[in-house]
Amino acid sequence: MVDHTHALSFGVAAGDYDRFRPRYPEAAVRWALDAVTDGATPARVVDLGAGTGILTRALQALGHQVVPVEPDPGMRAQLAEGTPGTTALAGSAEAVPLPDDAADAVLVGTAYHWFDRGPAHAEIARVLRPGGTFAPLWNVRDDRVDWVAELSRIAHIGDKSANLVEKYADFGTGFGAIELGEFAHRTTLTPAEVLGMIRTRSYWLTASGEDQQRVEQELAELLDTHPDLVGRETVELPYRTLVLRARRR
Repeated sequence: MVDHTHALSFGVAAGDYDRFRPRYPEAAVRWALDAVTDGATPARVVDLGAGTGILTRALQALGHQVVPVEPDPGMRAQLAEGTPGTTALAGSAEAVPLPDDAADAVLVGTAYHWFDRGPAHAEIARVLRPGGTFAPLWNVRDDRVDWVAELSRIAHIGDKSANLVEKYADFGTGFGAIELGEFAHRTTLTPAEVLGMIRTRSYWLTASGEDQQRVEQELAELLDTHPDLVGRETVELPYRTLVLRARRR
């Protein structure tokens, strides 16, 4: 079983989450759906663990029919506010409120690591049509950049992308082989927005006031003293978007 304490901590910061979290590059989203769309016909896509709708809006911008599914009521409310005309279904990866064969694809934006994978794989396979695609995506800070690695250390942001293929070697018996795609992109943030982004992380949201104060102080020192950041009104935070995709058998 998965401990959902951290996974369900984001609702209280839903507005900041939607504002500060990075978007998904179009190339990554297109690659995730490459096997189920010809580029002209909209796909029926479930955005599982949809959060505030960041991935939902990326899919809609490409013309796809999207059904967001999200367990946290605060996140669902923010999704509805930020994505007019769209209402997320209350549900989880382990209990998807949709019929069999309802979707061409199920995508997951930076949430798959929270799933109880055995039950989730069975539910995702049930909801997908035969030949449909399952694709989790992660926006991962590029810790190969010195100051970004220090940011991750200060804020206790673990790199959940490490050895993705080995860690998530398969999606269960209902799916074929996993393919990995990687896409580089950047977000431009002010120093205040960097702190705003950190305040949407699960470690921050569940930390003591003392630990939160320590993170703020160390982060302010990093932004004020690192040679690559001193005097900058904005910083470019580099990301790698990693995508795993597999077809339902």
